[in-house]
Amino acid sequence: MAKILIVDDQLGVRRLLFETFREEQHEVEMAVNGEEAVLLLKSFQPDLILMDMKMPGMNGIETLRQIRGLDSEVGVIMMTAYGDAQNMEQAKELGILHYLGKPFDLFELRDRVREILTNV
Repeated sequence: MAKILIVDDQLGVRRLLFETFREEQHEVEMAVNGEEAVLLLKSFQPDLILMDMKMPGMNGIETLRQIRGLDSEVGVIMMTAYGDAQNMEQAKELGILHYLGKPFDLFELRDRVREILTNV
């Protein structure tokens, strides 16, 4: 069982991913924005973070920079509906494991998460 942090400003996406990974027997926490994610990182100490790129306040890149300042090892999957090449490049430089376009295939995401957590 792993700890997974879901960071997305859309309630529907958060709930869907929460339920999916709880069914997989993982411990799951949710954050509505980057600020909340950074706070949860300290107390929850996730093994994997699934994070939206476009959020109000701190976007995914800004949040990822802060996360990397606190934890350089935690795995991150970045999700976005906007295929911005500059943001994708920055996210890769900050060490994300995977970049996922929205809308995403839930089964594909679940398989990718299993694969990542098997190698942690």
